[in-house]
Amino acid sequence: MTDFSFKELAVWGYDRPTVEKGYAGQTLHVDLERLQTTAQPVTGQMKEIFIGGKGFDLWLLWQAVSETTRWSDPENAICISSGPLGGTPAYPGSGKSIVTTLSPLTGAVIDSNVGGYFGPYLKFSGFDALEIRGKFNGQVVVFIDGIECQVKILEAQGLPDNAYALTQALTDHFGQGSPRGISVVSTGPGAAHTRLGCLNFSWYDPKRKRARYKQAGRGGIGTVFADKGLRAIVARWDSVSLDTNRPADKQALKKVAKLHAREIVELDPKQNEMARIGTTHLVPIMNDFDLLPTHNFRFGQDPRAGLIGKDVYRQLFDPGFDGCWMGCTVACSHGVKDFVPVTGPYAGQRVFVDGPEYETIAGCGSNLGIFDPYAILEMNFYCDAYGLDTISVGTGIAFVMECFELGLINSSHTGGLELGFGNRTNALELIHQMARGEGFGSIVGQGVRRMKKIFAERFGADEALMEDIGMEAKGLEFSEYMTKESLAQQGGYGLALKGPQHDEAWLIFLDMVHNFMPTFEQKAEALHWFPMFRTWFSLCGLCKLPWNDIVPEDNNESQDPAKVMKHVEWYAEYFSAVTGRKAGPDDLVRMSEAVYNFQRIFNLRMGYGTREHDRLPYRAVGPVTELEYESRSERYDKQLTEKYGVDISGKHTAEKIALLRKFREEQYEKLKDAVYQRRGWTADGVPTLETVKRLGIDFPEVVALLEARGVAG
Repeated sequence: MTDFSFKELAVWGYDRPTVEKGYAGQTLHVDLERLQTTAQPVTGQMKEIFIGGKGFDLWLLWQAVSETTRWSDPENAICISSGPLGGTPAYPGSGKSIVTTLSPLTGAVIDSNVGGYFGPYLKFSGFDALEIRGKFNGQVVVFIDGIECQVKILEAQGLPDNAYALTQALTDHFGQGSPRGISVVSTGPGAAHTRLGCLNFSWYDPKRKRARYKQAGRGGIGTVFADKGLRAIVARWDSVSLDTNRPADKQALKKVAKLHAREIVELDPKQNEMARIGTTHLVPIMNDFDLLPTHNFRFGQDPRAGLIGKDVYRQLFDPGFDGCWMGCTVACSHGVKDFVPVTGPYAGQRVFVDGPEYETIAGCGSNLGIFDPYAILEMNFYCDAYGLDTISVGTGIAFVMECFELGLINSSHTGGLELGFGNRTNALELIHQMARGEGFGSIVGQGVRRMKKIFAERFGADEALMEDIGMEAKGLEFSEYMTKESLAQQGGYGLALKGPQHDEAWLIFLDMVHNFMPTFEQKAEALHWFPMFRTWFSLCGLCKLPWNDIVPEDNNESQDPAKVMKHVEWYAEYFSAVTGRKAGPDDLVRMSEAVYNFQRIFNLRMGYGTREHDRLPYRAVGPVTELEYESRSERYDKQLTEKYGVDISGKHTAEKIALLRKFREEQYEKLKDAVYQRRGWTADGVPTLETVKRLGIDFPEVVALLEARGVAG
């Protein structure tokens, strides 16, 4: 173990409030430049409008930054919050944290919903949210000790570079013999050298006697963390029970928690087996329905998909309980024990790999043409150790591989690396280069949007073609679902506030597998309701998986099976039981609607948040190349003739691609119009004054911002 030491720069003692009805009643603010720590009260307005979690994060960040703030400015804040329901040990999926900042990739607000124990431990230590501003010229650890009621800012010397060793060292050091009472937020060297940095949130696994990880992956949050001179944030807490949140109605909470937990235990083995195989169950489903991204989203199927599917990982995962929060019956956070990497600093050593989950398998596997589960495990391990987002890494390297195969770049540009699809060795080498900030990996680590500019300016690559095949929107790399045949998921990605991430509107399964929204009108309505309701989980500190990944056996017989309304009603009961604020399903959606619209306005404040920013690369909509068209020629020819009434006789493939593009792009623009209208936005995608007044977010600065953008009352 590396020798390390700490120097106390500041110590702040506080009186820990008693959590009441899910709230501690104050927020913690740490300024790394001034080395100051303060607390501020949570107002009734904050709880009424912003609820908690992402809502609190957004409100704190709004006050911290201005319209001219950039991600690397000291005033950009990293905000972390759980929510009023976060930290409940009896209800499945109730241990989440939500992290929010300005993104190095998009320039706008980014947020990530992540497991681990940090958010609940932060709240039980006395704080509903944490805001960290400023920068430190060196490396610091912020230690929030809820037992001793102290917050310390510690200058660190000699801490390990990689995240795994760092977290274990800090868990041992601060745990004082009780490692389960520690949760660490950290990143690794890749975050400092790229724009793709993720944060690792830990919990201690007593069976395996090690700290485990979940990632706040998207948008470069770890890069902001590293830029501030932060090595880690550590929270220390003691025992947790159903009483720790001091719910308003403990008996009502116990009743609804028991219903949902029991249903998962009974039905998960019959449905998705998430307690055995996690989200790997999605691989064969996505492949069967032509939705598994392959070769930079060119294709949606591959006969080798079974080599990286659930049956393989069923054998590789270490058996045992794998919940990232206490008592969660979904228990989907699996890992592989005694894996031996063949490259990099851990070559030849036995390590534990947290994961992989579906997104990593698809992004670092099929999308790169790599169908080797061990190569995927190695990429998964090193991305975590280096603090890199596996989704942006996978989608970014896939773009590079297609550019290489199309001749847009060559080995003279890549430092001699042959980067065709399927080259696992050089894909891993790129990850190691990203971590070191060296070679061609330093370019890949800038993300797809900046790579397109660099390839055009330095290498003379075709800009128009790269715009079509570079799978980013708003500057964020796509998560791993093929959307060419799902207009609903095209909207789910293109209209998502932070960029194409599935947590806001994951409609691909409902649209393409279950066919729950066959009409245009149903798709447009779904793009209102689902993003609004899914936002609610991040307000409250919850995981979305218990809602609609495991469903009641009679769900298909319900009036609106896509929404799983039985579970929505349970969540309303859960919220009411903890907070004492009586709520029904419609109330949950309205809570989310207020925060969702506020985030759209926040994006507008930062120079984004209008129709032009809701565009998609054409590959997300339809076939770009002749190879793609011809791989599904029967389908596309049929659509041109039957759906659009085109006589295709004598037409070359390039002509048919152009015709199909015209029709599909028109359909996507029509969808934007319908969704904007349903959400109460202008034709340019801006919330109207009537909408913000209805939702209670008509703060003077919001109204002034809208009026300055020409939105009239």
